[in-house]
Amino acid sequence: MRIKDLHELPKFRDGWSYLYVEHCKIDQEAKAVAIHDADGKIPVPCANLALLMLGPGVSISHAAVTTLADNGCLVAWCGEEGVRFYAMGLGETRGALNLLHQARMWGNKKRHLQVVRNLYQLRFAQELDPALSLRQIRGMEGNRVREIYATAANETGVKWDGRNYKRDDWKNADPVNRALSTANSCLYGICHAAIVSAGFPPALGFVHTGKMLSFVYDVADLYKTEITIPLAFRAVAEGDVGMEKRVRKACRDLFASTRLLERIIPDIQTTLEVPAKGAPREGEKFDEDGSAPGSLWDPEDLEVEGGKLYPDEQEKTEVENGGDDS
Repeated sequence: MRIKDLHELPKFRDGWSYLYVEHCKIDQEAKAVAIHDADGKIPVPCANLALLMLGPGVSISHAAVTTLADNGCLVAWCGEEGVRFYAMGLGETRGALNLLHQARMWGNKKRHLQVVRNLYQLRFAQELDPALSLRQIRGMEGNRVREIYATAANETGVKWDGRNYKRDDWKNADPVNRALSTANSCLYGICHAAIVSAGFPPALGFVHTGKMLSFVYDVADLYKTEITIPLAFRAVAEGDVGMEKRVRKACRDLFASTRLLERIIPDIQTTLEVPAKGAPREGEKFDEDGSAPGSLWDPEDLEVEGGKLYPDEQEKTEVENGGDDS
């Protein structure tokens, strides 16, 4: 059934956060998907699912992927425990407005710096002095994060020697670093799903740069000291047995209890200074008819009408001069 009004779509903030699966088969079942493993079949109503993380040993049918895509669920292929990221499907991006706005903010040096300051401002309770340089703000952020780590270590009794782990040597990392990596991978997945669901490009980062998920890291850093750092230390304090699995479940529960999905997109809009709904956007023309052709870029007029054939310059000149007299 085609949706006539996009307002009928379920809001991203009201959906489930994520589901991680491994060593199973996934196929389509009615308008949802079903997971088959050693314990039997588990139906998954994917219309309200934000992110499906596929770990090792997963076989998924073409029909299931189509159903997930139709319901706006981001599919990510990842490594064991969700630590490595290999590939992703397309999220639900129904327009280019947010992408264009983010690109405009990213490409302008002054605006880029303002977004960076906005991203840092959300992490501090007090207003940042406009006279502070970016280097000074980074120093303040470093001190803040070190204090959070120290507090978490003191409260849980977990030894903390600093953030240090290698993807290729996962098992030899200390428990708290493994817990942090596991929790952060879940947080990255949720932020990634939110970003693409709202039509923002995950690669155009402001604080981070040069990676396919740079903007994901920008956004996830807003929540680490509140969510993943305390959670990881508490999980390690409970013991090392089955720790990664407990961390993932704790993330799922904490994402729900803190209503994280409700916060991510508004925080992105705040940091990128996205105009209010209905407000005009610089250099952008928006046609509510999504099926209509877009505009064409022009170096002089910025945008010209799309969906029509333009005469070449010679033909245009002949028409303007009254035709060929030869």
